[in-house]
Amino acid sequence: MISAPEQMLEERIAAKTARVGVVGLGYVGLPLAVECARAGLTVIGVDTDAAKIAALGEGRSYNLDVGDDAIRSLVGASRLFASTGYEALQGADVVVICVPTPLTKTKDPDLSYIVEAVTACVPALRPAMLVILESTTYPGTTVEVVKPILERSGLAAGVDFALAFSPERIDPGNRAYRFRDVPKVVGGLTPACTRLAARFYGQIVERVVPVASPTLAEMVKVYENVFRNVNIALVNELTLLCDRMGLDVWDVIDAASTKPYGFVAFYPGPGVGGHCIPVDPYYLLAKAREYDFHARFIELAATVNDSMPYYVISRTHSALESRGKTIRGADVLVLGVAYKRDVADARMSPATKIIELLGKRGARVRYHDPHVPEIMLPNPGRLTSIPLTDEALTGSDCVIITTDHSAVDYDRVLARAPLILDTRNRLRRLEGRNRADHVLTL
Repeated sequence: MISAPEQMLEERIAAKTARVGVVGLGYVGLPLAVECARAGLTVIGVDTDAAKIAALGEGRSYNLDVGDDAIRSLVGASRLFASTGYEALQGADVVVICVPTPLTKTKDPDLSYIVEAVTACVPALRPAMLVILESTTYPGTTVEVVKPILERSGLAAGVDFALAFSPERIDPGNRAYRFRDVPKVVGGLTPACTRLAARFYGQIVERVVPVASPTLAEMVKVYENVFRNVNIALVNELTLLCDRMGLDVWDVIDAASTKPYGFVAFYPGPGVGGHCIPVDPYYLLAKAREYDFHARFIELAATVNDSMPYYVISRTHSALESRGKTIRGADVLVLGVAYKRDVADARMSPATKIIELLGKRGARVRYHDPHVPEIMLPNPGRLTSIPLTDEALTGSDCVIITTDHSAVDYDRVLARAPLILDTRNRLRRLEGRNRADHVLTL
């Protein structure tokens, strides 16, 4: 039976008088905050990055998927507020936590951001609140980590306040699916928790998919991304075999894709990047070990994808050597450091690993990316994107296309660069010029 406080919260959500706190205003949190505000809810965003808070206060967006106009109108209408302090969450009815979940140097889960954020939320916790974790993590985090921290308040999860997990499904740069079009999976600690979370997300998406528990919802998320990681690893390994056999893997994929059933095309590349696909397998592997279960298939796939930057270096070495040059002392221009096309996100990008490996082998490395003005690497440190001039192209011994941004003039790249390693098969789309002698693909 639903309690009176729960019923009041449900009514406030339905009437759009509920106040929503979003913790973490990055690639996940900012779009969520904007959609909630667009739906008529009042949103308080919290982020420890003062530059982000300042930008939002000035009506500027730092996310390519969220326009300045949306920020200005929502801030101006007093629907969206932003703060660096967690005290802003006092009085919130719903709090959604969207903080990063990276890996440590040894590829173990790093839950420090979740722990810090949840701990900071405890003073704002009160009866009949709804707390939702959206950060991608291993199955069991909501129950084993988040719940005990929140209950330090003296309130009991599932009794005094509602607790749920709903995996984020943000795909930066995707124009085919709006936020509202992507179903939200929701798993609550109790049926009442699930119902409240479903009611909340029902205000901002077309379809909500309730599941039996937070742990099941967490497994859904990691399964979605492990599925992609495994299939990308399959085609990456096939690429290595095709290289030895003298076959074009892209021709293989094109022909296989004509089958109208039972086949889904995945494409090779320099590795995997972003906030989920290269991370989630290791989160699942760590959890599996707690059950004395070794997910060898998943681990192998992660290893294959992690090895692809090294394969790119090997191909670069062979290409330069065939022209009487070596990587040491070579001028190499890397095109694109974002992890995918037309986004400004370079987290876990294979391009940054390739730059590091080139530097370690003595190459002089520069990069161009229209969306990422600078990057910070352990070695060589801070790098700034250079303009893509004719001189930059002709003066390079090798150009490596690691991210195929739409804004790049590939006709000019093809005409000016003396040697190109195209890891995205982008130049093949230039009709009639896909077999140029100075162009190699993976």
